[in-house]
Amino acid sequence: MSAYFHETKRWIEQGDTSSQKMHLLTVQQIMQARNRIKNYVRRTPLEFSPFLSQRCRDSKVYIKCENLQLTGSFKIRGAFNKVCLLKEKDANISKRGAVSASTGNHALACTEAMNQLGVPIRVFVPENISSAKHERLKVNNAILTLHGQDCIFAENAARKYSEENKIPFISPYNDTDVAAGQGTIGIEIFEDLPDVDNVLVPVGGGGLIGGIAAYLKGVNPKIKVYGCQPIQSKVMYESIKAGSIIFEESGDTLSDGTSGGIEENSVTFELCRNYVDHWLLVEEEHIAKAIYFMLSHHHMMIEGAAGVSLGAFMTNMDQFAGQKTVIIACGANISMEKLKKIIQMEEEKII
Repeated sequence: MSAYFHETKRWIEQGDTSSQKMHLLTVQQIMQARNRIKNYVRRTPLEFSPFLSQRCRDSKVYIKCENLQLTGSFKIRGAFNKVCLLKEKDANISKRGAVSASTGNHALACTEAMNQLGVPIRVFVPENISSAKHERLKVNNAILTLHGQDCIFAENAARKYSEENKIPFISPYNDTDVAAGQGTIGIEIFEDLPDVDNVLVPVGGGGLIGGIAAYLKGVNPKIKVYGCQPIQSKVMYESIKAGSIIFEESGDTLSDGTSGGIEENSVTFELCRNYVDHWLLVEEEHIAKAIYFMLSHHHMMIEGAAGVSLGAFMTNMDQFAGQKTVIIACGANISMEKLKKIIQMEEEKII
């Protein structure tokens, strides 16, 4: 365990949670987020997987089904926490509105928050957004601006729009309020399985794993948190190795939800650097295999980002033998075109 964590724990125990000292996300903040959003989000099931448990000797393996979450993704948790806080702090936010940026799932979440809480939110999305997410956004009356081929460029454009129009920017990950909302998944995991040993989380910008890890490490430092990224887009992994946020161009990946760069000075870098125990990288073929596995064995659809954490487990099972492991299935928003290709490819292998 890092010295950073022990020092953070000491500050928490002493009641000093000043964000001026560090980008700190506390258990208390995440508990407050749960109370704030509980009427807007779904408590998703922690499903036992007999198939994975049997394959991984003497183990019990569970899937946290955020693919069954409203809007088909965990992102709704962070979006609702942030928009609720904006409404608490600014009586005119329903008139002024806000702006955000996303590869799709955060856009869906912000649109849902907009529709339910009455705060207009313009969302910048990359031009290569998946067809499934784009279609659903249009159906939900999203206010969209398409910009660039990478989420980092859409984020930069959205921040510029925020500054020019003097309205709040809702980051998909670079915000402790958003990460606190995502951290409510950690609360549910710990309540359902308090003796969990490992949690595998897909990583893009780091808001999901940052929130989950901050909560789990706060209640039990012995829980191991694994960050999982596709080899084709592993910016956070490379940044942690380098000791600072770097730019690395992303390749084509099934995991479009985790693809792209990380904003400079993102609060999630410190969360990942200090709370994530291990990193696992996943090949595209194993992401596809994981998606097919969920369809054939659990009869559930997952998107590429969820296939990253599941694929990471399936290709590294030996190190989880004899333990209780939770795999985060972060979303279900995958296009039918991609799904058909994966099914065809996997079934051809069987034949």
